[in-house]
Amino acid sequence: MKYAEIYNDALIALAAATQRPANIVHLDDAYAIRVDLEYNRYVVATNTPHGLSNEPGISGTWLVRFFQADIDGAPDELLTEATNQWLIDAFDSALASLEAGGNKIVADADFGDISRTEATDADSRGDQA
Repeated sequence: MKYAEIYNDALIALAAATQRPANIVHLDDAYAIRVDLEYNRYVVATNTPHGLSNEPGISGTWLVRFFQADIDGAPDELLTEATNQWLIDAFDSALASLEAGGNKIVADADFGDISRTEATDADSRGDQA
């Protein structure tokens, strides 16, 4: 809850991009935004290399990392990471890198596809409105 209010916009943005809840979590003596995905994967976003800043406007770069959790107790595997001045641009870059690295799962295909509308979907199928 420490950062929930000052990072509300970032939480909303990641939740919209992933279609899943985004939360502030405590990781390795730092705070981060985390989104749990399917297939034991999750996304972690921070605006400094050491976690979320107490003053979000100071840092100019977001770091977004995709991880694969191992249920057998092994350390989580970093699949990809990306940085950008804007959170969603960093997320999009990390997702593109995930795909380029051959680590994309079919369920990942719809992340960030918030531009599609039902009218667009109907038009692509040839349906009439």
